[in-house]
Amino acid sequence: MALIECRHYSETLGLSTSMTVILPQKTKTQIGMRSTARNGLHPTLYLLHGLSDDHSTWIRRTSIERYVANLGIAVVMPQVHRSFYTDMAYGGRYWTFISEELPVLARSFFPLSAEREDNFVAGLSMGGYGAIKLGLRKPESFAAAASLSGALEVAHLHINHGNAMSKQEFEMIFGTEDISGTDEDLLALIRKVDASSGPKPMLYQCCGTEDFLYEDNLRFRDAARATSLSLTYEESPGTHEWGYWDTKIQDVLAWLPLRR
Repeated sequence: MALIECRHYSETLGLSTSMTVILPQKTKTQIGMRSTARNGLHPTLYLLHGLSDDHSTWIRRTSIERYVANLGIAVVMPQVHRSFYTDMAYGGRYWTFISEELPVLARSFFPLSAEREDNFVAGLSMGGYGAIKLGLRKPESFAAAASLSGALEVAHLHINHGNAMSKQEFEMIFGTEDISGTDEDLLALIRKVDASSGPKPMLYQCCGTEDFLYEDNLRFRDAARATSLSLTYEESPGTHEWGYWDTKIQDVLAWLPLRR
């Protein structure tokens, strides 16, 4: 595998930023691991970080590079700070960056497939919210979206979980108006996608039963089950921590609908 720290400029954000990228490499003599790569452009997983993390965290705290070595898949891990993958009310246009600019940039730098069937997104906590939002708002671009311990009910995040985000920070991101029923509200968004005639992504969701976001995850699960969308839901003992995510990202990779 090739591991690349890519520093680049974003026209959308108006600043320099970074992404960490894993690219497939076919190897035979590497001790302890064999890697594979497909001919042509690589299928791609956009892997999103959580609230207190950055683009390097998945590499530093899991064995993601080893887990994808035999899959022939690229992994793009961008940096979005504490933006909730949103065009902030008072801040950067991170939704536009992540949903429009980043895929185009990444494909201009690296041999990545642009076909819907080869593009997937996953993330943890805040990144779980971003991943499901990308899957639901860009179903023409992503075949599958996965959330690990996702903050999936952001309409009441600062009320229910004030220890993670203050009311002031929430309003910097989402503004002062109620976002219930908007495209920032995943429960409303999944109903909107279900009612549409367009493509619908496969969804994966997991959460530890001791996680402080567990009840929020149950509400999203129930909303998804009331639609026609394909949802794989898993729960098991666990809290909001990297031992759980290191295990569950392997389940996500096994679940991805990779074309053979």
